[in-house]
Amino acid sequence: MEAKDIRPYLIQKLKDEHRFWSCETDSICDVPDDILIEKVLIYLDLDDIDKLFHILPYEQIRKSWRDNLIPLGERYYSLNRFLALYYFNVKRPGAYVKSIITRHLNKLAK
Repeated sequence: MEAKDIRPYLIQKLKDEHRFWSCETDSICDVPDDILIEKVLIYLDLDDIDKLFHILPYEQIRKSWRDNLIPLGERYYSLNRFLALYYFNVKRPGAYVKSIITRHLNKLAK
């Protein structure tokens, strides 16, 4: 699959799985990178996540994961630990994820 075909493929796959339930069908083509990253990491399989790394920079995906997905908390704790270890080479994934969650909660408390 060519790089130009990956984004529409991922969006269509998410759409087919009804992961854009809050968006109008016409606006799905204009999915921001952060939303695409979040939904792919949560709902699609490893092959699709690998495709994401072919179209977006590693640092952008890592930042979006750290800023948007980890703060979702305990619901995605196991997934975030897996992503930390498998994709982002974090040495102590459990401690890393908990520290990001704590940092996010501290920001909210201020």
